[in-house]
Amino acid sequence: MRLVRRNRRYVAVRQAAAWCYRGGSISAEPRINDRIRVPEVRLVGPSGEQVGIVPLAKALELAQEYDLDLVEVAATARPPVCKLMDYGKFKYESAMKAREARKNQAHTVIKEMKLRPKIDPHDYDTKKGHVVRFLKQGDKVKITIMFRGREQSRPELGFRLLQRLASDVEELGFIESNPKQDGRNMIMVLGPHKKKTEAMAEAREAQAARKAERQGYTPDAEAADEAAEAPAEATSEAPAETPSEA
Repeated sequence: MRLVRRNRRYVAVRQAAAWCYRGGSISAEPRINDRIRVPEVRLVGPSGEQVGIVPLAKALELAQEYDLDLVEVAATARPPVCKLMDYGKFKYESAMKAREARKNQAHTVIKEMKLRPKIDPHDYDTKKGHVVRFLKQGDKVKITIMFRGREQSRPELGFRLLQRLASDVEELGFIESNPKQDGRNMIMVLGPHKKKTEAMAEAREAQAARKAERQGYTPDAEAADEAAEAPAEATSEAPAETPSEA
């Protein structure tokens, strides 16, 4: 029995070692140049043209001749597909595309704002300002009215407050989920009219405009400078008048 267990353990270790040696899940990077260990490959040229099945030595020779890398792009194919390319440039462009995709990616965010049924007018204006800011950013807002004590017997107070808030911000958002009672709370969800991607694009444009204004490159500033310089030049070029003799 012990011998059988030892044999099973030995086989498992050998399989794990063989998997790691084949480059299983250790690295997601493709094999390039001398790391490719096959007798022949299906070669693709630098411009995407099909070269055909060639020996590995011939493919490496062509890569050296073109001053490029031999990159394995389809390791599971038989034979594996390899392409001639500048691997460093390829990695850089892939990283830039992924960064741009993450930059433009819109995540759905639900902000939460809590109010009391008998909220002070100043506090209401403050809370409403936060809701306006969230909707301008393209985020959803979950409004929660918290009831305490005897306030639970007056749910119409919370309902009217939610309707008032929705009416105050109707230019920026709409009622996505109508007010509903949830235990001691009443909940309503507001959705923005503007998509998250549009809000992000407008925010980037506004940031670029503020940056340009700080640097003094705005068209209005340049026009004002030109208008200020024009009278000065005219004054300097005008001949001086001589006093007339009486």
